[in-house]
Amino acid sequence: MKPLLIAFPGHEDFSRALARLLDADTAELALHRFPDGESLPRLPLPLEGRRVAFVCPLDRPDGKILSLLFAARTARELGAARVGLVAPYLAYMRQDRRFHDGESVTSIHFAELISGHFDWLATVDPHLHRHRSLDAIYAVPAMACHAAPAIAQWIAAHMPDAVLVGPDGESRQWVADIAGRIGAPWTTLMKTRSGDDVVGETLADAHLLQGRRPVIVDDILSTGRTVLEAARLLRAHGADAVTCVAVHAVFAGDAGEQLARHEVRVVTTNTIPHASNAIDIASDLAIGVGQLLS
Repeated sequence: MKPLLIAFPGHEDFSRALARLLDADTAELALHRFPDGESLPRLPLPLEGRRVAFVCPLDRPDGKILSLLFAARTARELGAARVGLVAPYLAYMRQDRRFHDGESVTSIHFAELISGHFDWLATVDPHLHRHRSLDAIYAVPAMACHAAPAIAQWIAAHMPDAVLVGPDGESRQWVADIAGRIGAPWTTLMKTRSGDDVVGETLADAHLLQGRRPVIVDDILSTGRTVLEAARLLRAHGADAVTCVAVHAVFAGDAGEQLARHEVRVVTTNTIPHASNAIDIASDLAIGVGQLLS
């Protein structure tokens, strides 16, 4: 029996693309909202004996998570043999330690929630900083697929004269990997700090910009402030146009408006539906999902 991918509302196109690559069936989750805000998921039938996976990027997670957990529990009640989660964007990864007294370490607590309801998890480039891998906090098989191959291919095809720029020192490995795949020059901006306050950024390899178009590469585009500061510095060094390529198009608050106002072109992968999506990572993710399904 073919596996069944069940798409959360708004993610039907991505689910169908995955299903074609995996030779899987696909269906849509019906989600009813009561006037008081409570949610009621309704699943397609029959599920008896089927391998089921829900497709749901977890941006804006607080509005999705209860419905997702209810749906997973219902799938088991209806006889699903295995229940997986395809979350191209995985939330609650940044709070990976207790930064201040009394804080929750939400990355661990969220992992416990997901692990208690699903048999496996597939995602794309989660924010792993202090956790060495997803296996360190998830108690079920968890696969992190990578967008670097697809991003490198897009840059090579559309900006062959690019110089890749990491917005901070933490992005060094990420940018070096993509640049190495296409033979492009790269550099990173370095933050100079005084105590807890950022006092400036520097670009040591400004000569790399000559005759090339700078492309800021980052994993998550959230508030956009890091990208805007990087773009300001690149323009100060003579760059006429600045492009940002990011994996996850979170776009919190007025990020989109600010980036447009400062004429920063943004290109993202389709882990989160957004108008900036131009890089398809379905085939890369399908490889990992296929392994987990089998």
